[in-house]
Amino acid sequence: MRTLKVDLGSRSYPIYIGENLLSQTNLLQPHISGKQVVIISNEIVAPLYMKNLLTTLEDLQAHKIILPDGESYKTLATIESIFDQLLEMKCARDVTVIALGGGVVGDITGFAAACYQRGVDFIQIPTTLLSQVDSSVGGKTGVNHPLGKNMIGAFYQPQCVLADISTLHTLPKRELSAGLAEVIKYGLIAKKPFFSWLENNIDRLLELDNDAIEYSVEQSCLCKAEVVASDEHEKNGQRALLNLGHTFGHAIETGMGYGNWLHGEAVGCGMVVAAQFSAKLGWLTNLDVNRISSLISAAKLPTQLPQELTADKMVELMAIDKKVKDGKLHLVLLKDIGEAVLTSKFNQDLLYSTLNELHNNT
Repeated sequence: MRTLKVDLGSRSYPIYIGENLLSQTNLLQPHISGKQVVIISNEIVAPLYMKNLLTTLEDLQAHKIILPDGESYKTLATIESIFDQLLEMKCARDVTVIALGGGVVGDITGFAAACYQRGVDFIQIPTTLLSQVDSSVGGKTGVNHPLGKNMIGAFYQPQCVLADISTLHTLPKRELSAGLAEVIKYGLIAKKPFFSWLENNIDRLLELDNDAIEYSVEQSCLCKAEVVASDEHEKNGQRALLNLGHTFGHAIETGMGYGNWLHGEAVGCGMVVAAQFSAKLGWLTNLDVNRISSLISAAKLPTQLPQELTADKMVELMAIDKKVKDGKLHLVLLKDIGEAVLTSKFNQDLLYSTLNELHNNT
């Protein structure tokens, strides 16, 4: 097992990474303050792992809340249903809420925990690659709005993150590829040697080689933990770099309807757009763009925008983005592989040109 730390002073917490961690009571117990625990999962993950977790927590008063599966349920209505059940269970302020599932479950659970009785403890147990390397770490929680993704939420840190890589063996191939988008992102924004390692090991990751998976989760979490520690609430621009490809990706998710494109698929495509646009600005070479596009394609991710979303539609959707400041859209782009930058200084015509070139007309 590997243990990392998200260093946030009195709110610091560990990330545990390894195999068969769900059954290790000693990892979870120190992070549970009271006797009451509520596990929030969904109808896909719960049948696979709920029984194991309940056994691990058998000395506690453990309850469960099962949500429907899918991004389309990441809504305020779902949050309200969780509040209803927490109140019906008579959960007090010393309850610990545990998220057991992927990014959607983690985001919803964290936001509910941040709001219930003005904040109760919660733990992240991510069961998808995307959530293990990204969404479970850093305290971003929230839900979607019909006009924009993740527009309603809170920064709220977990007590710990338990990334059991054994859970990835039940992950559909499409979900695995979606998670690889976020792994590739870390190589692009800050870890050039890691990007090269990914080029050489992408097949091992797709085959769920345990050593390769554990290493990639560790490297990804190391990068995210460092960034979150330096800019927890996205005030100085450092944390925004974690959103490489996300402004384009969120526009795809919103425009296509939540859940039709997986988050990682949209982000993967968004990173290709960001790379191509960076090249038009003279920052990346064509060779760099080809390396990025080839790796994303090798991860079984889309590299062209959907035909339904024209350049005009993409720009319209991107205007509703958390990185719009003073009426200006800020984009995370690449100066080099391993070096990202947040900027609002770009030519709008070049942006349209890039979007048109990557528009899938087939």
